[in-house]
Amino acid sequence: MEIEIATIGGYEEVGRQMTAVRAGNDIVIFDMGLNLSKVLIHDNIRTEGMHSLDLIDMGAIPDDRVMSDLEGDVQAIVPTHGHLDHIGAISKLAHRYDAPIVGTPFTIELVSDEVEEEQKFDFNNDLVKMEAGETMTIGDHGCELEFVNVTHSIIQAINPVLHTPEGAIVYGLDKRIDHTPVIGDPIDMDRFREIGREGVLCYIEDCTNANKKGRTPSENVAREHLRDVLYSMEDYDGAILASTFSSHIARVKSLIEFARDIGRTPILLGRSMETYSGTAKRIGVDFPSDVEMVGYRRSIEQTLERIMNDGKENFLPIVTGHQGEPRALLTRMARGETAFELEPGDKVVYSARVIPEPTNEGQRYQAEKLLGMQGARVYSDIHVSGHLCQEGHYTMLNALQPENIIPAHQDLSGFSGYVDLASDQGYTLGRDLHTTSNGNIIQIN
Repeated sequence: MEIEIATIGGYEEVGRQMTAVRAGNDIVIFDMGLNLSKVLIHDNIRTEGMHSLDLIDMGAIPDDRVMSDLEGDVQAIVPTHGHLDHIGAISKLAHRYDAPIVGTPFTIELVSDEVEEEQKFDFNNDLVKMEAGETMTIGDHGCELEFVNVTHSIIQAINPVLHTPEGAIVYGLDKRIDHTPVIGDPIDMDRFREIGREGVLCYIEDCTNANKKGRTPSENVAREHLRDVLYSMEDYDGAILASTFSSHIARVKSLIEFARDIGRTPILLGRSMETYSGTAKRIGVDFPSDVEMVGYRRSIEQTLERIMNDGKENFLPIVTGHQGEPRALLTRMARGETAFELEPGDKVVYSARVIPEPTNEGQRYQAEKLLGMQGARVYSDIHVSGHLCQEGHYTMLNALQPENIIPAHQDLSGFSGYVDLASDQGYTLGRDLHTTSNGNIIQIN
């Protein structure tokens, strides 16, 4: 059976992930993501009403025209998890393929929200929920899709595995090896080792942190760091604000718990905060059921006025804006554009690191400077990454023992650490270690 892998998006940047695997006449697409930085630099852009070709020309979504060079039928579109760099282009591209979207329940709920907002294209693809540990038959030639549970900075993330007669194709985006997650099950390393013994033809690996030595800590490490920071503020009688990834349900849950521990009422503010946490509650995730969530701007302004009237020392707003996004709530607070008044000594906790991309870095720098100009005390990087560092990559290679490797989720400079690491493990660039770029097709078998 011929096996081809089309590296469509995410092989020259962190964002707009999309990869297609052809096994014989059957094709499975993994991820259809958005490059957020390309959208953020156009401050007033609304992608819902834009055509896919315009977004492709902007570099915001994958250029999937290379799919015409794959001979076969798309049987499934499989998002690995609910981050926008993995699902944000589904509403723009999926309608081109007569195939279901297959994902975990949380991911599918987020995809459903995305396609409901779409204004340009009709969306008729079936949405199919599949749990980690389950399998699905692909086509009529002996292929099977399996979801292996992984841990990441969002709940219900998986690594999909396409089992073919020639061996397994493991799509390894995005994960860290976490044995003590705050929500959900640990990463299923036992199953990865079993798949390795069965035979892995190709491993496609997330290289976000491949240039960083050591091991990525557990989410429990970030939780205890966050606890220590917030408990140290227990006697402060001014404002305390916190911001994290809205999709990081475990981190949001920790912020809610620790806010209450120090005698403050947590309130989630911002549209994406309401979307992700509301979705988690709706599907029955272990998440506080009584926390207030406010998503629309007018309601947010009314809530901020209430906080100021009732005493900001009684609340801990958990807000959007950890990357310094121009329209996000924390950035507007920093510019003095809301009813919330910051005073010297007020605390701002960033429980998130900057996504390593120039647009984000510049915007976050500006937001922190503006907060500092108002006298706020900024606590940065109370966080652990959702991606493997080098020791995690060694662990995965030892578990899977793949015949071929394709680095992904970075640019060429970001691949360098992984290339060195894989070379130390006996792989050779151009033979069984394939660095590539967007729009290429690699024949594996």
